[in-house]
Amino acid sequence: MSEERLPTGTLTLADTVLIGLYIGAELAANVTEAKPVNVLGLTVDGGTLIYALTFTLIDLINERQGKRGAQKIVAAAVAANLLLAAYVQLTIRLPYPSFFENQASYEQILGATPRIVAASLIAFFLASLVDTEVYAWLRTRTQGYRWLSVLGSNAVATLLDSVLFISLAFYGRFPLLPLIVGNYTIKMVVTALSLPLIYARPRSW
Repeated sequence: MSEERLPTGTLTLADTVLIGLYIGAELAANVTEAKPVNVLGLTVDGGTLIYALTFTLIDLINERQGKRGAQKIVAAAVAANLLLAAYVQLTIRLPYPSFFENQASYEQILGATPRIVAASLIAFFLASLVDTEVYAWLRTRTQGYRWLSVLGSNAVATLLDSVLFISLAFYGRFPLLPLIVGNYTIKMVVTALSLPLIYARPRSW
């Protein structure tokens, strides 16, 4: 059965924690995407695992705050990502003392190219908006089966995100299909593992 939704604009402690985790996971994914990792025999960027969780988190926010509320949180996450990217670039360009010997490493790890940053933000913004739309649409048609709404919306949104990000970031540099398949597969595995979260949603705090 469908549960009653909180009044628009109401934020409980649970909502605040969910929003914090969502935006925090977005930022963590951007910081860790520079390192490729091997997961289940697939090579993906280090941010993929935690980034995949954001789609389930935004669905939980959608469930509690509605589609418009979720879209506002997506916009806030975009702003946070832009701030992170801008501040990282500022710290790279600021003068540094002679005893600091790791400038090249700092730039290599945190100084993602503008193409990567742009690809990440475009893919994230569009995929997150699609996720909120699809989840809201499925929620009214799945008769209270929240796991089906989450699984369906994530299947669409993570596919769009994988195709957009990989294509925009790596076209002309790497083979696209293996990277898209790897990213999408891992994101859906994380989605499946995160499904129990939708039934652990305290509404009274």
